[in-house]
Amino acid sequence: MIDVHEHLARILSTVRTLPPTRRALDNAQGCVLAEDLRSRVSLPGFDNSAMDGYVVHSSDVERATEKFPVRLPVEGDIAAGDTTRRRLRPGRTYRIMTGAPMPESADAVVPVEQTDGGVERVTIYEGVPHGRHVRHQGEDVGEGQVVLKAGTRLGPRQLALAAAVGHGDALVIPLPRVVVISTGDELIDPGAVPGFGQVVDSNGPMLAAAARDLGVVATRVSGVADDEETVARVLKQQLARADAIITTGGVSMGAYDAVKAVLSTLGTVQFDRVAMQPGKPQGFGTLGEEEIPVFTLPGNPVSSMVSFEVFVAPALRRMAGRNAFESAPVVARAEEGFTSPAAKTQFARVVVTSGDAEPLRVRLAGGQGSHVLGSLADAHGLAVVPPEVTEVASGDELLVLGLDGTTPGDHAAAAPDGRSPGTPWFGAAAVAAAGSAT
Repeated sequence: MIDVHEHLARILSTVRTLPPTRRALDNAQGCVLAEDLRSRVSLPGFDNSAMDGYVVHSSDVERATEKFPVRLPVEGDIAAGDTTRRRLRPGRTYRIMTGAPMPESADAVVPVEQTDGGVERVTIYEGVPHGRHVRHQGEDVGEGQVVLKAGTRLGPRQLALAAAVGHGDALVIPLPRVVVISTGDELIDPGAVPGFGQVVDSNGPMLAAAARDLGVVATRVSGVADDEETVARVLKQQLARADAIITTGGVSMGAYDAVKAVLSTLGTVQFDRVAMQPGKPQGFGTLGEEEIPVFTLPGNPVSSMVSFEVFVAPALRRMAGRNAFESAPVVARAEEGFTSPAAKTQFARVVVTSGDAEPLRVRLAGGQGSHVLGSLADAHGLAVVPPEVTEVASGDELLVLGLDGTTPGDHAAAAPDGRSPGTPWFGAAAVAAAGSAT
């Protein structure tokens, strides 16, 4: 039997960041930049008005007050999108709209609220200083400036900036394509009513959803029969469309564990018993010329989900060019005592609560059996009980990992011992294997 850290370290030292590819911005959401992105233009690209109002020479209106207003003739309108070049003569004004280009020699804008809104002549009741309400060319971004660094994940705000500075595409790490394969003669599709001896495939939708929550592309193949020929055929088919494969079921010591039988003879897949609860039977390796990572997870739903969070999620982030560990663990105190198996790391499903000026607290989220989905659905996180601890007492501090890439609990704050987002919770070997995002 090996420990959790050893299995995780082997995974992280094997998986690699996917090769960069150029993608249109519309297809790059969630991807990580593979190179610095420089601005091709200045932002703004020209001096423009920050307000609806009247463009002026500030010296013409500097003494304007309610009692002694200034009246100026209006030469016309300048709308946003107007490409005509103009020059403002002293003692004159143009009515101007937000975002419209400033005429030459003008140096300020009087908001319409400080005027009578005149069209042919305008009365100005309050002056403005030089430069007021003007957006100057390049004040946001200069041409040639690095606006997004390599390693930046492209979300809505980053994509907006990339588009604004002249880019229609970018060199990015593509989102990994993950295929989830559920095996078992007993499985039927969600929505069907199970008969005697049948089980609805909940692992497939769960794992595919967990992968999508990470921001990767996930599809699933359900109900693969427990025979070696079928398993081998499905694996071969899916290798052509996957950057990673996750199987669930068929990896224990049973007589019909076809996944284990097939993969034991292919690629570099190695099966181990990992000293953890739940999730002891684990397998990992690569298949095919492209060395596609294959994660074989247990069939019990809780074991499968815990295994995904502990082993698969960090690997998929690494493949996507991200840090393997992004969420922040928290420290919380146990509300009540419970037992933990000797010589195994326990990942207990817990609910996290907090009160004003009180430390975070955790309690078990119902039954802890590896088949109990109800407590998994209710849980905020996984409390990590080290293998040397067999009794957790009320008030003991536990490190709690988030589920679904989140910080545990709606009220969770930064960990009081100084841990920060992305701080790994495990041993030195896995930390070394995690390395950088690339």
